[in-house]
Amino acid sequence: MAITRERKEELVAQYTDLLERSQAVILTNYQGLSVAQISQLRNQIREANGAYYVTKNTLIKLAMQQLDLSVHDEWLEGPTAIGFCFDDVTAVAKAITGFADESEILAIKGALLGSRAVGEDQIVRLAKLPPAEVLRAQVLGALTAPMSGVVGALNNVLAGLVSVLDARKDQLGEPEAA
Repeated sequence: MAITRERKEELVAQYTDLLERSQAVILTNYQGLSVAQISQLRNQIREANGAYYVTKNTLIKLAMQQLDLSVHDEWLEGPTAIGFCFDDVTAVAKAITGFADESEILAIKGALLGSRAVGEDQIVRLAKLPPAEVLRAQVLGALTAPMSGVVGALNNVLAGLVSVLDARKDQLGEPEAA
């Protein structure tokens, strides 16, 4: 059954909204997956605060054009489903790449990170990164480590000075009370 013009406009508006809210989108070929497998993948992506939609290529292309986004034309050929990453891009990338490895059916076509098109290999590398919270902690640790070292060194110098002053006081002896 053909899609009405109104329904097409609704879908383009929905895709535009999803693209605007997403930090990244991962395009996949889902051909050969069962409905149960797609549902399982959707649940995994939903847990990573993302969404997974089977899209109509011409309509997603229109939505991308409205936002001045573009991908390689071959990425929008054949059956296409898109993983939308709302918060943690690495979590959604891990869900999709893990499912692709597990199922051996799902194929990653490419992705848009912001407005930059990247290939499957970069998505696989992105999926291997630790979660955003871990990365933030590592950066914070790297920034505070030099400051901690300076504080520790100053503390050691002051402790040494106090120790020397105590030793000198002991050498001179206590002044006698009159």
